[in-house]
Amino acid sequence: SAGHFSFGIVVSEWNLDITQNLLKGATQVLKKNGVSKKNIQIIWVPGSFELAHGAQLLIESKPMDAIICLGSIIQGETPHFDFVSQATAQGIMNVGLQYAVPVIFGVLTDHNHEQAKARSGGKLGNKGVEAAVTAIKMAALRSKLSQ
Repeated sequence: SAGHFSFGIVVSEWNLDITQNLLKGATQVLKKNGVSKKNIQIIWVPGSFELAHGAQLLIESKPMDAIICLGSIIQGETPHFDFVSQATAQGIMNVGLQYAVPVIFGVLTDHNHEQAKARSGGKLGNKGVEAAVTAIKMAALRSKLSQ
């Protein structure tokens, strides 16, 4: 049971149809594993680039056992995709290391919208589910090692 843990979820508003599905998958897993609604704090940020800052703001606002970052970056015709994807991944990792709190990368980086749909509750599963499972496991590991 993960009922004694508290989780933050930072969700990108960009590609909202995808990120809402990721959020749905993540919250279902947390609730299924005993986490009450009051121990799940959800905040929205404009895009995936802002996920790291959102995670930092959550950590600084109250103690959290893990933060889940959910976003969707879809490749276009310019290098913008590469810059945003790299910066997002690096930023999320840096926040987790800086605050010693698991900050989970639940960001899809797909070639097209169809791939994103398939990975956010479609035929290829739901990355939000995977991110929530990872958050529970990392919160438990952190708790175990800090005792």
